[in-house]
Amino acid sequence: MTVPDRNLAVELVRVTEAAALAAARWIGRGDKISADQAAVDAMRLMLDTVEMDGVVVIGEGEKDEAPMLFNGERVGTGHGPKVDIAVDPLEGTELTALGEPNAISVIAVAERDTMFFPGATAAFYMEKVAVGPEARDAIDLRVSPSENVVRVAEAKKKTTREVAVVVLNRARHDDLIAELRDVGARVNLIPHGDTAPAIAAARVRSGVDMVMGIGGTTEGVIAAAALKALGGAFQGRFWPRNDDERRVLTDAGHDVDRIFSTDDLVRGDDVFVAATGVTTGALLDGVSYDTDGVTTESLVMRSRSGTVRRISGEHSLDKLERFTGQQYR
Repeated sequence: MTVPDRNLAVELVRVTEAAALAAARWIGRGDKISADQAAVDAMRLMLDTVEMDGVVVIGEGEKDEAPMLFNGERVGTGHGPKVDIAVDPLEGTELTALGEPNAISVIAVAERDTMFFPGATAAFYMEKVAVGPEARDAIDLRVSPSENVVRVAEAKKKTTREVAVVVLNRARHDDLIAELRDVGARVNLIPHGDTAPAIAAARVRSGVDMVMGIGGTTEGVIAAAALKALGGAFQGRFWPRNDDERRVLTDAGHDVDRIFSTDDLVRGDDVFVAATGVTTGALLDGVSYDTDGVTTESLVMRSRSGTVRRISGEHSLDKLERFTGQQYR
């Protein structure tokens, strides 16, 4: 097996920066479709400059549904390390369209055949819990949400009233929210996008201790990759919305009740994750425009070394537009 090159992580930042810059021109314009398409186009263009033989295992959908970055698509130069790739060119399309916080562009890369691929099944949603390094051994989806809060509080030497839990604001979470509040936790409700808060749970002074609730399976895999690089932990369990989805999962050979750990979702020992902020949130500052150009903030992580880099990029829009042929404003 070819070992991923040390410089791959920095190359990936260029990919998420490009997607974030392309999406940012649609911030607050009420058009999530155009924002997402701009991010996809920019990410796809930049990915082919990266020296790797990549296969998209988690992308924009199946080949007949997504013109670019579809599941199974080969990306990169075709040379270098053979890797699996999970992408979310714009996590938070609605957040971007409305100008709300926590939209990011994110990519995760691992050694070939080590990243969980649900396939063309009904594995759309997962019940999740995500935490940082201090509480990595404390969580267990088999126990109640309130018990998980108590365990995390003990691991982090806090009271339950000091534990901040991020939950997607959905009707399906009404009972979860009530239980979390009953145990004393502070519940931070978000409208969309649980990948950025999951990563933030492993960052010091982010204001996030846990992420809990039901969200996208693809976002769960990307969050697991990032948490592996950061030393945190993730657990997930399929959440079929109806009997038909349950039947499809079972027929595909999946154990619907299985609890996936971080290592189940991303088995590789050398995992790279890069994320760039589109709108400012708990994890990253968003794209910021001034008279001279635009500034981006990114995180890049590598699991093998444990290195985390926070990168501030200053970009000249005039030069970028001439160089790439893309619009960035």
